[in-house]
Amino acid sequence: MYNYHRRKTIEVNIGNTPMGAENPIRIQSMTNTSTLDAVSSVEQCIEIIEAGAHYVRLTAQGVREAENLANIRQQLSARGYATPLVADIHFNPHAAEVAAVNVEKVRINPGNFVDRIKTFEQYNYTDEEYAVELQRIRERLVPFINICKEHKTAIRIGVNHGSLSDRIMSRYGDTPQGMVESCLEFLRVCRDENFNDIVISIKASNTVVMVETVRRLVVAMDAEDMHYPLHLGVTEAGDSEDGRIKSAVGIGTLLAQGIGDTIRVSLSEDPKNEVPVAYKLVDYITARANHAPIEGCCPEDFDFVQPTRRSTARCMNMGDNQVPVVIGSACGKLKPDYIYAGAVVPQQPLVPTIVDASVYTPAKDVYPLYSSAQVDEMLQSEAEIRFIALSCNEVTDAFIQRIANHNNIILVLTSCHVNPVGDVQAAIHRLQNAGCMAPVVVKAAYNENSAEDLQVKSGADLGALMLDGYAQGVWLENRGSVGAGECVDYAFAILQAARLRTSKTEYISCPSCGRTLFNLQQTIARVKSATSHLKELKIGIMGCIVNGPGEMADADYGYVGCGPRRIALYKGKSCIERNIPEDEAVEHLINLIKANGDWHEA
Repeated sequence: MYNYHRRKTIEVNIGNTPMGAENPIRIQSMTNTSTLDAVSSVEQCIEIIEAGAHYVRLTAQGVREAENLANIRQQLSARGYATPLVADIHFNPHAAEVAAVNVEKVRINPGNFVDRIKTFEQYNYTDEEYAVELQRIRERLVPFINICKEHKTAIRIGVNHGSLSDRIMSRYGDTPQGMVESCLEFLRVCRDENFNDIVISIKASNTVVMVETVRRLVVAMDAEDMHYPLHLGVTEAGDSEDGRIKSAVGIGTLLAQGIGDTIRVSLSEDPKNEVPVAYKLVDYITARANHAPIEGCCPEDFDFVQPTRRSTARCMNMGDNQVPVVIGSACGKLKPDYIYAGAVVPQQPLVPTIVDASVYTPAKDVYPLYSSAQVDEMLQSEAEIRFIALSCNEVTDAFIQRIANHNNIILVLTSCHVNPVGDVQAAIHRLQNAGCMAPVVVKAAYNENSAEDLQVKSGADLGALMLDGYAQGVWLENRGSVGAGECVDYAFAILQAARLRTSKTEYISCPSCGRTLFNLQQTIARVKSATSHLKELKIGIMGCIVNGPGEMADADYGYVGCGPRRIALYKGKSCIERNIPEDEAVEHLINLIKANGDWHEA
């Protein structure tokens, strides 16, 4: 598991750009124009294509939109663009059938292709009644499959955590198992009909749910001898650094395991902005191909689908199921748990401080950092806690035996391997197999002059390790022009994206599409301006009801488009107020938060 190699899949034909098998990982984005506006849609498609996308998706909420895809396809072809188009369908099987004639791929959602609109009501199905529902899916899906066969149109079966049907929810709950079964129901029909031009996506805004579900799907497909390509994405990731880091954590964790044949980085920004971020993530991970082998041995109880957090001793505020710590060499917007001061010993530390062992003298809130060459000195130290920095290849059986009988040691682990995730995983598994309980801080060092590059790379590396519970802290360092304060802020953002530590308000915001009937980017800015000091809350900002109420299931409050410039407000899954004029909606949201006792002044 430590060595990077891509999962083997079948090749799927999508126009002139096949996916899967030996093809490169494909990049895609989605327009946010009205599909009825052919001129604007064509211009935005061209922007996305020229940014480097291999596929462009457009929403088709009705038959008129599905029919107009032919016009958009024709205008693009006339201007020399043959990039495959993808129709995005919800609630309307007939629109899917029309779109299948006009574009190269159609995305359908098992949660609303046949099943009734989600109401969050609980239904009790007998096995016989459930079988009848499955037969109803087959009867509605097969005609669509036949149209796709005739026109050589691929299908994406796209399951979203936010739009599981009440039928699936009633039997499996709002769970990864339910998402996988929702997908398999449609896959089995396609296989029975000998239709294999299929791509699968199985997404969530919660990175933990997204990663676990995709892994479960891979295991389930392998068990049924299915090897379809996978589309990866974190839905409603947001904008700015949070959207990039959250996407890197979720998508990067799976890409590092070789899973994924196409990706979309969903940002609440201009669609063309998604494409370079996706390329940076893919290029960073795939550069690991054919790397020097990493040797290691998984613990006997290791679970690929849902790894358990490593058990460790408690060293002050580190280890033993406490929230992971952040170490840095400066304060950003947020303050690290420990500041590394190098050879400078502070007189009155503002936060706990780590100094080089060569200058350490016992003092309150000051702790020594030893190098791997100073193990003997470290073992003799009487400091309350002792840090020791070492590389992954220095975590040997001999080293583990030397520290085995000593408490209050924290390992600061670094990797210089081209595949740092696999290198750190193998080293930590060596600690586990030897019964070593010392907490681990993973230190990742980069040399980036671009904030976006640093966000993507550190999110992919540290996110993968933290999300799977390998370490008890992070230390992000950069030798380029992105400063130490930003490194601290990104470290906290990675922990929040991995659902391990909340340090600021979390916004679950969609990237917008042709269904969105208000300016999403301006709305996000207004909501953030009013609520960003409420660090304990999750707030969903959604363009429409397709994924809105469901994807916000674990959000405290929701702001959802329900008509042209009209907003609905939610508390959890419950709609509290509808049809609020857009220019009044933020004030209503504040009043709703106040009414529930969650408001405090900035």
